[in-house]
Formats: sequence, C-alpha cells, structure tokens
Amino acid sequence: GVGSADFSDLREIKKQLLSVAERSRERGLQHSGKWASELAFALDPLPLNELPPPPALTEEDARDLDAYTLAKSYFDLKEYERAAYFLRGCKSQKAYFLYMYSRYLSGEKKKDDETVDSLGPLEKGQVKNEALRELRVELSKKHKARELDGFGLYLYGVVLRKLDLVKEAIDVFVEAAHVLPLHWGAWLELCNLITDKEMLKFLSLPDTWMKEFFLAHIYTELQLIEEALQKYQSLIDAGFSKSTYIISQIAVAYHNIRDIDKALSIFNELRKQDPYRIENMDTFSNLLYVRSMKPELSYLAHNLCEIDKYRVETCCVIGNYYSLRSQHEKAALYFQRALKLNPRYLGAWTLMGHEYMEMKNTSAAIQAYRHAIEVNKRDYRAWYGLGQTYEILKMPFYCLYYYRRAHQLRPNDSRMLVALGECYEKLNQLVEAKKCYWRAYAVGDVEKMALVKLAKLHEQLNESEQAAQCHIKYIQDIYSCGEIVEHLEVSTAFRYLAQYYFKCKLWDEASSCAQKCCAFNDTREEGKALLRQILQLRNQGEPSSTDIATPFFLPASLSANNTPTRRVSPLNLSSVTP
Repeated sequence: GVGSADFSDLREIKKQLLSVAERSRERGLQHSGKWASELAFALDPLPLNELPPPPALTEEDARDLDAYTLAKSYFDLKEYERAAYFLRGCKSQKAYFLYMYSRYLSGEKKKDDETVDSLGPLEKGQVKNEALRELRVELSKKHKARELDGFGLYLYGVVLRKLDLVKEAIDVFVEAAHVLPLHWGAWLELCNLITDKEMLKFLSLPDTWMKEFFLAHIYTELQLIEEALQKYQSLIDAGFSKSTYIISQIAVAYHNIRDIDKALSIFNELRKQDPYRIENMDTFSNLLYVRSMKPELSYLAHNLCEIDKYRVETCCVIGNYYSLRSQHEKAALYFQRALKLNPRYLGAWTLMGHEYMEMKNTSAAIQAYRHAIEVNKRDYRAWYGLGQTYEILKMPFYCLYYYRRAHQLRPNDSRMLVALGECYEKLNQLVEAKKCYWRAYAVGDVEKMALVKLAKLHEQLNESEQAAQCHIKYIQDIYSCGEIVEHLEVSTAFRYLAQYYFKCKLWDEASSCAQKCCAFNDTREEGKALLRQILQLRNQGEPSSTDIATPFFLPASLSANNTPTRRVSPLNLSSVTP
C-alpha cells in the first residue's frame, strides 16, 4: 500500500518505513532493515496512537510460530543449516522465506570459507554456492504458481543473479519492486544489474516515493551526477534533510565528479553526525589520499581501527594510509585482507591493482583490475588501470581498447582523453590523437597537458601556426589560473613562440618571448642568443613583418579563423574494437 511518488504525507511514509524495517528484520534481511530504520530516524517521531500495528498473523503463521521462533534464534547466531532443518515443511510466507534464505546463506558461507581456505586472493574463485541450483528449481515452481510474496521474489532474483541469469533476474527484481515497493534490497539489486541509461528507460517501475531514492542511487552509479544531485536535493527539500544515507550519497556523488573540497566538507559533516559510521569511509579516505592529507588519513585509519578493524572499509582505509606513505607491499596486504572479508568488494580490487602497478608487478595488477571489472563493469578506474598496465607492456592496441571503455564511462574526464590521445599517437593515428587532445581541452583539462601535447603534434606535422596557437592558449591558461605549474612546459612554449615569431619576422613579439625564456633555467641560453640575433637584424635595418598582426598576449589570437575548436567532431566510439 504505497501511494504515488509524492512526499506530502511524511507521517504515512514514516509508518511504512517502520513497518517494513520490522518485517525485514523478521526475515533476517539486516541491511534492508537498517536502511529503512535510518531513513525513518530522519523523520519526526510518531505519537503513540499513530504507530503502525504489528503485522497480522494468519492461521498458517500461528501453526509455524514455534518452528519459526526457534529457527530465527539459530539464524541470528549464523547457524543457517540448523535453522533450515527446523523450518522444513513450513507453509507460511515468513517461515518459508526464512527456510529458503537460510539454505542460501549456508551455501554462501561454505563458499566463502572455502575461498578463504584454498585460494590466494588473486586466483579465480572456482568455488560455487552448491545450493543455488536446487533453490532456483524450487523457487521457480513457486514463482510459476504465483505463490511468492515480495521477499520471496527478492530471494529468487538473488539466486538468479548468482547463477549469472541477468535478464531473468532483472525481471524478477522489477516484479518484486511492484509487489513490495518498500523493500530497499530489491531496488539495490536492480542498481547493480543496470549498466546504462538505455536499460533504465525500458524498465516499468512502480510509481512510488521509493522510486525517487532508487533513481538518485542509480544516477550516482551511472555517473549521471547532475541528475543525482538534483534528486537528492529534492528529497532533502521533501523532508529528509537529517538522513545520513542521503548525506553520504551526496558526498559520494561529489567524489565521483572529483569536486574534492565539497565532498570532503560533506564527509566531515557526516562524521560529526554519525561518528561511529564505517560505510563510505573508504571513499572518504580516497579523497584524503588524493589530497595527500597524511595526518587526517592517519587519524581516520586509527579511529576506524578502534571501532572495528575487521571491516572491509577499515582495511581499505589502512591500505590507503600505507599507500600514501609509499609502503606498497603493506598496502597490498590490507587490500588482500579486505578481499578475504568480502571477495565482491569492488574498491579493494581496483586499489590493489594500483598497488601492484606501483610495485611494477603488471601481471598481478592486470588480474586485480579484471576482477574489479567482473564485479562491476562500470568501474572506470579499473578500465583505466588496465589501459595503463598495457601501456607499460608497450601494447598500444590493447591499451586503446581499455582507455576507450574508460572514456565511454566518463565522457567528460580529460584524463581518459589525454590517455587515448597518447595511444593514438603511438599508433601513428595523428588525426585521431589531435581530436582527443582538443576534446580534453574542451571539457576542461585537469592536468593542463592536452594543449602541450597538441602543440607538439602540430610541430611534428609542420603546422607551425596551429602549434603557436596551442602554445599561446596554454600560456594564457597557466597564467590565468594564477599558479605556475611545472616550469618545463611553460618555458618550452615560450621558446617555441620566440622561434616562431622570429621566423615570421615579428621582432617585438619574438623579443618579448625570448625575454620570457631568460626567466627559465633550461631555455635561458637560447633566449639570450635569440635576443642577440634580433638586435643584430634590427640594427641591419631588417623591417618587422606585418602579415600576421596578432601579438600573442591578445586573446584576439584565439578567435583567429585557424583554431579548430568548433570543427573537431567529438570522438566516434561506435567502432570500438579490442
């Protein structure tokens, strides 16, 4: 009983959340219960007369009550087979669900134990959950007979997903969301199975307020950050401003678009509100790592270690801490520990790949990145990492394929574009390379390297005018952001421009560039020599040329007709070939 996607009646929503939290807990679905409880906690408390009544018991429930109560206590102690044994033959929905779920979890537990015992973290896990096939047969019979409730459908979907039957799983999860829209688990599973915006369009989802949370979550996953932030903002306006779940999701979204300051401030706010929280703290540590904030990262690592040192996120934070201190073996060890705790934990695979790269162990890095992609095909960092490993192995065709995949996932990330351009350059496809560098400049170049590379390409192709344009743009870029980054490229640009203007007989411009050259160690001598030459030619009465009348410090040079900004078509990625 969930109305349309409106948030006008927050009391009703609070009731629904409290009741679904209770129903999830009765069935041992801890995470969905936690999600609903956290969200309910963000809303105002209800008066006694408005609290939701406990779920009504049916005749069947009463018959199964003793077996259920006993089995649930075993289940809570993680004695899954024992719980399943006492639930055999139970007919009520709740007890039947617990029976099937216990069998599923017992198979998962055996699988995980075997994985940890037998394999190093990098061998391919050949261990399967033996219970899955039987469960699928039994659940599909029930499904055909339309005897599964929302929770049963959810479990059926999980079994299908584990058996890699993705299409069927998606259909079942959509059905589960229709039957029981309040159960967050089903929505979350859908999030993990939908790989692009197209798939999302074709889903017929129930029109409930839960759908808003789902859409915000999936937009974050699909890197559609603008849309995600809009959704979260509207949820906050609707009355969920206190929700730690939403705050953490917004922080993750800012992390995904690399708005690091914003993300850091939101995470700090979140830690004030929920100081013992562990989930998402690995993302927080990634941000601290990128900013090289050693004391803060060290504090976070110690803090989480005191709260719970055997949590995946804690291991990742400690791994990041060691990585920042360049103790890469130790870092890799902690990422391995994280993966022993949870082999499907995406972040750890990618981070471990990065560590192996640092240790120059390319084959292990490749294996780790591949695992990351198996867990989540949308992880652009793993695709990008694979590109880097193959670049080290000097296999440009492979790295082209991987960088392309990374670029498809992050079309506006200049790092992917620059990497693609370098690849094309190695393969001598200079036109393609030029397009990539242009595009990287157009989307906002993070590392300010695209123009330099583009200029060098133009130089190779003897297109001196365009090369000069790029150097001019580059210098304007660097000076406009007020910080002189590595002097090397700036001095190269001035040197090129001085020689270019000298060739064009523009003495004033040439001498001003040559004077700039004198400010840098590596170009000082050449600058002085050029100044002497200019002086000599001037004294001989050599006239200054007037053909090209745009001195470089005028932005007018940018609007000159020969800049290819408008004409470059965006990268064509339809023909991606490995």
